[in-house]
Amino acid sequence: MLFNYKALESSGKRVDGSIEAVSLDVAVGGLQKRNLIIVEIEPAEKESFFARFSIGKGVSNKDVVILSRQMATLFEANVSPLKIFTLLAAETENLVLNRSLNEIVADIQSGSPISKALSKHPLIFSDFYVNMVKSGEETGKLNDAFNYLAEHLDRNYEVISKAKNALIYPAFVVTVFMAVMILMFTVIIPKISTIIVDSGQIVPLYTLVVFGISNFFVNHGFVIIALIVIALFFLVRYIRTSIGAAAWARFKLEIPYIGTLYKKLYLSIIADSMNTMILSGIPMVKAIEVTAAVVGNDVYRDLLNETLLAVKSGSSLSGALSNYREIPSILVQMVKVGEETGELGSIFRTMARFYQRDVINTIDTLVSLIEPVMIVLLGLGVGVLLASVLIPIYEIANSAGL
Repeated sequence: MLFNYKALESSGKRVDGSIEAVSLDVAVGGLQKRNLIIVEIEPAEKESFFARFSIGKGVSNKDVVILSRQMATLFEANVSPLKIFTLLAAETENLVLNRSLNEIVADIQSGSPISKALSKHPLIFSDFYVNMVKSGEETGKLNDAFNYLAEHLDRNYEVISKAKNALIYPAFVVTVFMAVMILMFTVIIPKISTIIVDSGQIVPLYTLVVFGISNFFVNHGFVIIALIVIALFFLVRYIRTSIGAAAWARFKLEIPYIGTLYKKLYLSIIADSMNTMILSGIPMVKAIEVTAAVVGNDVYRDLLNETLLAVKSGSSLSGALSNYREIPSILVQMVKVGEETGELGSIFRTMARFYQRDVINTIDTLVSLIEPVMIVLLGLGVGVLLASVLIPIYEIANSAGL
């Protein structure tokens, strides 16, 4: 979320600008770290009616991927960091990213390291991103760091996008089907049921069931909608709690077949993050800590945090990981080989590619299975509904000699 602020520097000079933060308290803390005296601060969305609905309200993963690739190219061309961020700020069309880049330019001009300037924008640049840049600064290989980042983000973006896109088609079809069924049960079937019942013909049991469902939707539809909305409200609130988030994270991993896809996705993120950081010279302990923060699932985050404590206590990484059923034995054995040969970074790179291919193959298989299953189920649903209505109408027509 963006906040606009008015502040004073220690010299008394007035400074106006904006800062991105999770909450107002975080924004205030960020400004105080810059030794600014806050005069006024408020959410940026209040600037105008149109600003609330601006396309530039957020920064997508795709924006960060493109930005990283551009930075890698410019660093390879030996362009100065200040010039790079100035150019990128001028070129970007995303309002949030533009403001953040301009703030980064100001911080770099004041002598701040790039990693520290990036760390002030956690909603755009993750801990993983900042630590990679910091490693590049310490080793004097910023161009390599941004190349690693661009390649890593490209791979993750491709895998995660494919996983999300695979669910769009079935979700769309199911939503349309439910909307059509609700329309049938609340508008069309009530009119047909009146004709059939008034005809005096014997109504089949399955038709009576359909009429009963229709009457229930007509008479209690608003109650059902209200109950669903209330249930979703409390479910979302529960998931936002620490206990609820952990339960939801565990539930996603236990869903048949879908859970396997999630596990492979998180394992690919873990392997790719560890590979990228280890090859960049980031210490093992820091690599595990950052990977835990960016993995995106509470189960694997807690697992990695416990692994971190074990490694700090002297345990090997493979020995610590072997205690968890969420980590496949093949990954544990490969990590053990990497520790013994001193090629742990290369081992993680191999495993990252393996799991990324596995995720893509699993998604393709899932989509190929979903389509015929959905066609059969939707066909059965429509067929039963039409038969329950058309058969009585046919009998009425026969009895009337039509």
